[in-house]
Amino acid sequence: MAAPDPKNTLIEPDLQLAANGGLRHLLTLDGLPRGLISDILDDAERYLAPAGALPVRSGALAGRTVGNLFFEPSTRTRASFDLAGRRLGADVLNLDVNTSSRKKGESILDTIYTLEAMAVDIMVVRDASSGVPAYIAQHVADHVSVMNAGEADVSHPTQGLLDLLTIRQHKGDIAELTVAIVGDIRHSRVARSAAEGLRALGVRELRLVSPPSLAPDPDNVNGAVILDDLDEGLDGADVVMALRIQRERIGNLEGTPGVEEYFSRYGVSRARMRRAKPDAIVMHPGPMNRGIEIESELADSPQSVITRQVTNGVAVRMAVLERVHRTLHGG
Repeated sequence: MAAPDPKNTLIEPDLQLAANGGLRHLLTLDGLPRGLISDILDDAERYLAPAGALPVRSGALAGRTVGNLFFEPSTRTRASFDLAGRRLGADVLNLDVNTSSRKKGESILDTIYTLEAMAVDIMVVRDASSGVPAYIAQHVADHVSVMNAGEADVSHPTQGLLDLLTIRQHKGDIAELTVAIVGDIRHSRVARSAAEGLRALGVRELRLVSPPSLAPDPDNVNGAVILDDLDEGLDGADVVMALRIQRERIGNLEGTPGVEEYFSRYGVSRARMRRAKPDAIVMHPGPMNRGIEIESELADSPQSVITRQVTNGVAVRMAVLERVHRTLHGG
C-alpha cells in the first residue's frame, strides 16, 4: 500500500498530547490548552540568563539525541534548535536536504526509520510541504517525539511561543492587549501560529493588516479584525509585528503593490508608530527586509524587541525539548 499523502494528513486533537496530558509532540498551537502554553512560557524563563552572562545549561537531555531535519532553508530556527539541544546536554544531528537521501528519492518514512535506528529521540522537522510533521508524528516509535520547526504556510509553533513570551515579558497580561500583525498574512505561518497562541491566551483584540491580495481567508481568522489600512491597524495598538515580505513576490502577485508603494502604504515606521500607544513594542520574526516592511531606524530603536525574540527563541526551544522528553521518559 502506498504511503498516505502528507498534504492530506490531519492533526488529530490528541496527537500532540500523551494520555497523561503531557506534551508528546509539538505540531501546532491550535487547540493546545491555555495552561499548557503558559507553563511552557514559564519553563522558558528558567533558561534565560542576564545579558553577558554564560548561557543557562542543563543535563536534562544527557544521553538523548536530537535530530534537526531541515528540508527547507533556515538560519534562526535551525541554529536555535541546535543550541537548545546542546545546552540541554543532548547529542545533536543536523540534516538538510543537500546531505540527505530524500534528495535522491528516499521516502520520508524511510528517512525517519533510518534515524530511529540510529537512536534519534526527538526529530525537529522543517518542510515546505504541509502535513509533513503530523505525518511523521503518526508513524514514529512510541519513544520518539516530533517538533514542527516550520511547515509550509501552515504553522510555526515555536516561533509563536517565543513571540508570546516576548510580548508577555514586555507588556504583561496578553488578555489586556491589542496586537496588530502587518504584512503578508495569507502566506505566513508565523502569523498563523502567533494568532493561535494569542487567541489561546485571550488577547483582547487581534488585527491582521495587509494589502487585500495578501489578506487571510475571512473564514479562518476566528474573531480577528482584517484591515487593509495600516493607520487604522496601528491606532492604539500595544504590540505591532511586521512580517517579512519576500522580495520575489512583490510585484508578481496580482494586486500586490511594488516595493516603494508597499513601504509607503504598509511599511512600519517611526512616524506611523505614533498612532500606536506610546509604550508599544515592535516585533519582527526575521529575516528583515529593511526599508520594505519595516523602517531600519525603527528596527534598531528602543521600541524594537526583535533581538529579544531571538534570545527567547533558544529558551523556548529548550523548554519544549525538555517537556516532551519529560512526558515520554520522566525526570
